[in-house]
Amino acid sequence: MQKSKGITIQRHIIEQERLFPQATGDFTGLLWDLSIAAKIISREVNKAGLAEILGLTGGVNIHGEAVKKLDVYANERICKSMEHGGHLCIMASEENEDVVPVPDEFPKGKYVLMFDPLDGSSNIDANVSVGTIFSIYRRKTTGKEATVDDCLRKGTEQVAAGYIVYGSSTMMVYTTGHGVYGFTLDPSIGEFLLSHEKIKIPPKGKIYSINEGNTYVWDEGTRRYVSYLKENDSLTGRPYSLRYIGSLVADFHRNLLYGGIFLYPADYKDPGKPKPKLRLLYEANPLAFIVEQAGGMASTGRERIMDIQATELHQKVPLVIGSKEDVLTYEKFFSQKGK
Repeated sequence: MQKSKGITIQRHIIEQERLFPQATGDFTGLLWDLSIAAKIISREVNKAGLAEILGLTGGVNIHGEAVKKLDVYANERICKSMEHGGHLCIMASEENEDVVPVPDEFPKGKYVLMFDPLDGSSNIDANVSVGTIFSIYRRKTTGKEATVDDCLRKGTEQVAAGYIVYGSSTMMVYTTGHGVYGFTLDPSIGEFLLSHEKIKIPPKGKIYSINEGNTYVWDEGTRRYVSYLKENDSLTGRPYSLRYIGSLVADFHRNLLYGGIFLYPADYKDPGKPKPKLRLLYEANPLAFIVEQAGGMASTGRERIMDIQATELHQKVPLVIGSKEDVLTYEKFFSQKGK
């Protein structure tokens, strides 16, 4: 992997824009605004233990999950940072039940922003890496105001996707469909600098990431696949090593760089009503776009994540994502469950 020192994310975005002679600069401005929001959230995450911003608000979100103070802060910061730039027509957040319109006092643009403001926030009190995930679409409706239909899309319609991981360093990774690039925040100058150019995930890994505490609610295919990964076979490079942080962004980021597979299958406690956990629009689609651009694969076990037509803002799906050979092997096990 090549490293290019001194190239800021702003310069890189502008250079990418030059690939499209018809570009107006709106998209460049949108990504730049997102990078500013990421810097502000990173600052608050890094001083969370000192700023009385840890802990719960006392409320729950639409998913019935306890809301952390940093969830609220990150959600509000992104909305406030993005609503006035004139690049967006509508937003949707994992933390909001309904769409987030752009206030009438601000100009409306042609892009749609979907985001998970602080993925993995249940771990924040333990100083575990967390992150922001985002996905960008072009508006498709033609009326005066954008609607929820502009948000209910297939992943194949994305024009960009990315994430920011707040860890030992803050890193922003994004794609516009022309490769995957990673930028590390240099706190001494306050700039994201290109550190990972044209990221490619290894075709096969040696890491699997899954919450094995949920074994009892897995489908039979997933159980057999995980058992297969644990078998010692020098010819096929097994056993695999379990690495599970419990923060989707952090687990995905590690596997993207090193190779491997992340699995969050549906809950089959009631075999007739499997219950998936991860959100299609705010988590699965953007990470699927990134991993495919890096040469990997994202699946539910049955179908490609990015081919799913969203029908609800908070639609949930199983997610199996990572190195292509590993995901293909999982699909074989999943299709033979119960045999």
